[in-house]
Amino acid sequence: MQDKMIDAFNEQAREFFTPMRKFNALMLDNMERVTQYQLEAMKRYSQMGTARLRDATDISDAEGGRDFGTRQVEMMTELSNQMLEDARAMSEMSLRFKSELEALYGESGQAVTEQAASAAEPEPAKEPEGPAKATSQAARKRS
Repeated sequence: MQDKMIDAFNEQAREFFTPMRKFNALMLDNMERVTQYQLEAMKRYSQMGTARLRDATDISDAEGGRDFGTRQVEMMTELSNQMLEDARAMSEMSLRFKSELEALYGESGQAVTEQAASAAEPEPAKEPEGPAKATSQAARKRS
């Protein structure tokens, strides 16, 4: 009897915490993807910046300065294109996370609905094991 109660409690706890575990795993996966992407983006931007600094240290005359200015414009165009690409990628990650989160909420909602429906179903009536006993006062007065 006690083992059945403990098993039932364990099963209820498992069912209760399953959606939370899935939610936490989803959040962690998303955070990991975003962090990894941001680290890669930071590396790209820092490499672009150090390359510009190296080019600036190589300037030795007016012609070199003019070439540096021309390359600086090209680099700014490349930088703005890269920033647009990064914003697009972050937006796609956000949309992916949103759809995964909606799917998780849908699963959880359906599970709750099914549990509520099964709890609302009436249990089959048990047949009495002997003659029915009258318990009301009116029935007692008749006897």
